[in-house]
Amino acid sequence: MNLRTSKGRILSGMRPTGPLHIGHLFGALENWRRLQDEGYHCFYMIADWHALSTEYQNPESIKDNVFEIAVDFLSCGLDPKKSVIFIQSNVKEHSELNLIFSMIVPVPWLERNPVYKEQMSELKEKDLNTFGFLGYPVLQAADILIYRADYVPIGVDQLPHLELTREIARRFNFLYGEYFPEPKELLTETPKIPGTDGRKMSKSYGNAIYLKDSEEEISAKVSKMFTDQKRLYRKDPGHPDECAVFAYRQLVSDGIGDIKNKCLNAEIGCTDCKKQMGRDLIEFLRPVQERRKYFSEHREDVWEILHTGSEKAMGFAKQTMKDVQKLVGMEY
Repeated sequence: MNLRTSKGRILSGMRPTGPLHIGHLFGALENWRRLQDEGYHCFYMIADWHALSTEYQNPESIKDNVFEIAVDFLSCGLDPKKSVIFIQSNVKEHSELNLIFSMIVPVPWLERNPVYKEQMSELKEKDLNTFGFLGYPVLQAADILIYRADYVPIGVDQLPHLELTREIARRFNFLYGEYFPEPKELLTETPKIPGTDGRKMSKSYGNAIYLKDSEEEISAKVSKMFTDQKRLYRKDPGHPDECAVFAYRQLVSDGIGDIKNKCLNAEIGCTDCKKQMGRDLIEFLRPVQERRKYFSEHREDVWEILHTGSEKAMGFAKQTMKDVQKLVGMEY
């Protein structure tokens, strides 16, 4: 990629803690693909060290999940010719910069992190009273700043994380000289994709439709979806803006205005609407699943893409660490 014609450098990633679902597709992956196609210099990371921060007691599944997420990345259109797709732990410079940052980050900055408190509350079944989990925003800052990223594509709920990264960049620059840019957010309008039970889509809730699900599995999950809870009878007007099925239809069905009017005027029933949505969703995912089948059957190609991407990322990260060591006075 010609960096001089790039719109800017981007870093984003996902933790390999389980299979990706359609919430990841609509909430992140489609946006990542668009950014690479628009000419940004994109680094897309599979964050296995971050996965270890919550899965350290059961790390056996992480390697398999790394492969599965790589397959999902490729199946959803991330192109290794346009983006650097890599494994976090293959680039040891992340941990080196994390260590240097940990020397200068005040502990209260981490303790006040609202996402940290939220995760501690949501993942009560895990023992997260560890140094690594408290400090994971520092590692996250290292992930972003090691590539001197200009932008990070995020939702509004992730702004506190990015602001902490900027604070760390400012503190480093104040102590050692201007070097790191303060990355800006690329706020994305992430559509709300509820789970099949109407709650937030999550593996832990058992309400997710995964990218790897078969047509039969998708149909079975859709058949159990909650519909309009306020609509008691077929003749009653619907409330599409409060219906999980309609939220899906807005993403996968054509003629959404007509569908909405028919729902509001009771010209279509919830059961028929749900069945059609299931067919539309299967058709929408068909190209993704065809590519997924190909990559799943070509494991060596997938690992080669990850290793090549990691080498590219490492080359960039090494230069950053060479500069950092000089600024900190540890270049011997």
